[in-house]
Amino acid sequence: MKFKLLLAFSFWMLVMAVSCNKDDISFDAPSQELSFSKDTVFCDTVYHQVRSETYAVKVYNNEDKDILIPRIHLEKGATSLYKINVDGKPGYDFKDVPLRKKDSLYIFVEIAPEADDPEAIAEDKILFQSPAGQQQVVLFSVVQDAEFFIETPTNPNVISSDATWTNNKAKIIYGDLTIDQNVILDIQPGTKVYFHKNSGMKVLSGATLNINGTLANNVVLRGDRNDPAYDTIPKNWNSIKMEAGSNLNMNYARLLGGTRGLDMKQTNAIISNSFIHTFQEYGIYAVASTVNAKNLVMNNCGESAIGIFKGGTHNYIHSTIANYSNLLHSYNRNGIFATNEWINGSGQTEQGALILNVRNSIVYSDRDNSVNFEQTPGQLFNFVFENCLLKYSNTSEAGFPFDSNPSVIQSIKNQ
Repeated sequence: MKFKLLLAFSFWMLVMAVSCNKDDISFDAPSQELSFSKDTVFCDTVYHQVRSETYAVKVYNNEDKDILIPRIHLEKGATSLYKINVDGKPGYDFKDVPLRKKDSLYIFVEIAPEADDPEAIAEDKILFQSPAGQQQVVLFSVVQDAEFFIETPTNPNVISSDATWTNNKAKIIYGDLTIDQNVILDIQPGTKVYFHKNSGMKVLSGATLNINGTLANNVVLRGDRNDPAYDTIPKNWNSIKMEAGSNLNMNYARLLGGTRGLDMKQTNAIISNSFIHTFQEYGIYAVASTVNAKNLVMNNCGESAIGIFKGGTHNYIHSTIANYSNLLHSYNRNGIFATNEWINGSGQTEQGALILNVRNSIVYSDRDNSVNFEQTPGQLFNFVFENCLLKYSNTSEAGFPFDSNPSVIQSIKNQ
């Protein structure tokens, strides 16, 4: 019994001691300027009524005393497009914010704006007012008006008649967007198409996808996480899947950040002046397809920048297929992989003839070999490298000899 009384008495003495210590803390007015982890917060490009990521700013008290920051607030107050959270409390205006000596606090920032124009700038400031003077952290973001295409159990998300997309609104796709059979979708210069995680586009048999960018106004197709950090991260969305008998015409386009870029089966594709980079598996995955490409740049693809299966006819001219990736270093990272064979969805092996012409181009990689050919006996496998630079190791890895090969014309290796 005495032990229990002693334990209880000790507990209450401890509580009182802590309480006294807490009450004894005194906070002074700042006599020095605060410091910040960043003086400008560049928020991700955001879309109409879509909340951005949350960004963090750390505020440091470099003084040798505890301080009360008299006021932290958004310059535009309650009308601001931004929302802030100061040390765990949401709001837009905060008074007498305590900050212990040599300590820091977090301010979290996000934006969920309204958009009236195709693209606008959202700007505000977090102001810090104290006897040491007024300081600020600038908040900056690009806001885009957007049109949403959302697949649900009751909405299959199908474009069932010819359509044209212009750059007046960004296109945001959730789930799969399907272009129906024999339908034409034209995407005009400057249009931005964003795919949510695990989303993509399907182009059915007989349908045509026309991506009509220009030098000054590329068409961009990428994941909807638009922070520049995601430019070098794959698998943010799935692919553009072209089914048998579909058609692709792509000029001045940028595809980046998915699992496969162009996933084509028996597709007729014309590709010009475009960039395809940062895909988990393939930038171009072509099964028994016809691809004519020029002025194409590709990089940062896990398995291969170009994957050719079940043959087909492929022409690449004035292109740079340079596959480098630190992130995907455990993958094969070929520049071009080509084979006569393809394993279909039923697990059966199908074969086809191949014609591949690469001219005035660079095919390079951070691997010993940038090209890997697997030729099936009895199947046509014709290829030409003319006026090209290749990363080349040996015949056994590449699948063909380089020197004194009539299919390798005025080309050089490993330079």
